[in-house]
Amino acid sequence: MKNRPDREEEFMSWGLGLFIHWSLDSQLGSVISHSLVGASADYVERYFRDLPKTFEPERFNPREWARLARVSGIQYVVITAKHHSGFCMWDSSVCEFNITSTPYGKDILKEIVDAFRDADIRVGFYFSPDDFWWLHTHGYRIARNEEYAWETHNPELGEYNCRQLDELLGGTYGKIEVLFLDGFCESFVKERKFRFPMLSAHIEEHYPDTIITRGLMETPEQYTPDEPMPGPWEACFTLGTQWQFKPTNETYKGGGELIRMLIEIRAKGGNFLLNIGPHPEGDIPFEQERRLRELALWMFLNGESVTDVRPWHRIREHDIWFTRAANDAGTLYVHLPNDGEWMRGTRRSFAITSAAATDQTTVEVLGQSGEIMEYERDIDVTPYVKQMPAGMQLDIMRTQRIYNMQTPPWPNPIVVKLTHVEPLGAASEVAADQEMQSVPGEDDG
Repeated sequence: MKNRPDREEEFMSWGLGLFIHWSLDSQLGSVISHSLVGASADYVERYFRDLPKTFEPERFNPREWARLARVSGIQYVVITAKHHSGFCMWDSSVCEFNITSTPYGKDILKEIVDAFRDADIRVGFYFSPDDFWWLHTHGYRIARNEEYAWETHNPELGEYNCRQLDELLGGTYGKIEVLFLDGFCESFVKERKFRFPMLSAHIEEHYPDTIITRGLMETPEQYTPDEPMPGPWEACFTLGTQWQFKPTNETYKGGGELIRMLIEIRAKGGNFLLNIGPHPEGDIPFEQERRLRELALWMFLNGESVTDVRPWHRIREHDIWFTRAANDAGTLYVHLPNDGEWMRGTRRSFAITSAAATDQTTVEVLGQSGEIMEYERDIDVTPYVKQMPAGMQLDIMRTQRIYNMQTPPWPNPIVVKLTHVEPLGAASEVAADQEMQSVPGEDDG
């Protein structure tokens, strides 16, 4: 099984995805599915029998989800169609343990798909071939690492999963761009070990246009690699500490942290798949929404610097990160640090040693016109780039009014777009660093 190269290239341009972990055990606030492994017989019985009876998301409005994702700059969404518990978020004819067995009674997956597609956001599915409900109803102990839980030793389970994937990918939900298959061994990408080869062959034969992420590319979970990885890859992170909604004992990443994570991941060539966990009632928790809205503001200003980009030949210089336009190697995006004290109307200078300006180079601060600052008439707000013997110097003023008051100022990274620049090779960078040490790092004049 392999992805089409042109589809992988397309995937690398998307940049920011939204992961949604949501299932019937969100009612408990527990880890999704995994509480079933090692659970007592009574717990398992009540899980499968009773939880469907109370899953009724009365505040569910997928169009609100999609609107928030759209304004946040989300390019694709990956929805948990079926997690390890085996609960199907669609009206499955293969499995009775599905959304129509709940008081909600409708195909909730289709509502989500339609809402995001109407918002012009690409749609993907998370699908687990591990299926605890199937194991339980067939008399097996619930497990993931036992051979009877693999289709290689249990072909009936493989056939069951193939029929379910046909329901998901066969046309009812339109074109499904991405499939996140969570049934691969951790070493699969390197060693090609997969516990569900029947499913793999079925996808390759019938759905070759669907991009397989987990399994055919690296999908680091809750960490970012130190260096760029070859080919496409996708970093998966929770907003808090748990994939599904966690009502107590939870801490969340700040919006500024998410922005810095996105910049680093894109500078290293990966996609950032950021997870949310909706309430069991169907709305997005307040804390999660607020963080997405901080990300939304930054993306509204700077989205082009992380969408349809590739790594620059040097991913960073100290705390300055780079990306370049995918289809124009001479267009460079420079992500400048903002320590939360860069006041509006203040100039700062930055030395760049891995790029050289040309006679055609232009410079702009994304989101700013570079022509005017509110309430000021006799002030030069123009951004400048100056070619140095070994590199360049950026002279940048922050002029746009993002927050109402000056204190505290808007704290998130500023992005400068440069065109018609040329890379300075690695061999010259040590000398360039020494050359540029004489350039002031900050000028508040």
